[in-house]
Amino acid sequence: MKETAGVTSTDTGLEGAVWNVVGQIYTPKLHSDNAMIWHAVVPADTFVPPHVHPTQDEWILVVEGNLEVDFGYEEGNVKPNKAGPGDLIRMPMGLAHGVYNRSGAEAKCVFGVAPSRKIYDLFCALDGVTEPEELVRISALHEVDFLPPPPEA
Repeated sequence: MKETAGVTSTDTGLEGAVWNVVGQIYTPKLHSDNAMIWHAVVPADTFVPPHVHPTQDEWILVVEGNLEVDFGYEEGNVKPNKAGPGDLIRMPMGLAHGVYNRSGAEAKCVFGVAPSRKIYDLFCALDGVTEPEELVRISALHEVDFLPPPPEA
């Protein structure tokens, strides 16, 4: 798919799309073979569990509020990285990460991935899915692999 010239206005997504993914509202702003960018409203106390994009680099530009991204799952030494307005979170392909809003207030941000691969189709398939097992199954079909939950203590 080739990028087209134009403006995606602030209150709409591409082709009118808006997705509810694990309680977060995603609005696609750009989609081409090379990249995908979406606006996200991340309510307080929501998160995206630890996962890996084996075929994509990912970024989050925090616009409003605060987020935390945990890295270190591979070494078993998970550490949160805090980000606020204007901060850019970088998540290279193949690196496990979890995204959390632990701030007690809503956050707004802009996500991006490159290349886009199957992410647009993933969000279409995940819109409204609430069962964790189904989210994991669908995501694996679209090149996003969730880590298994930690063992019960």
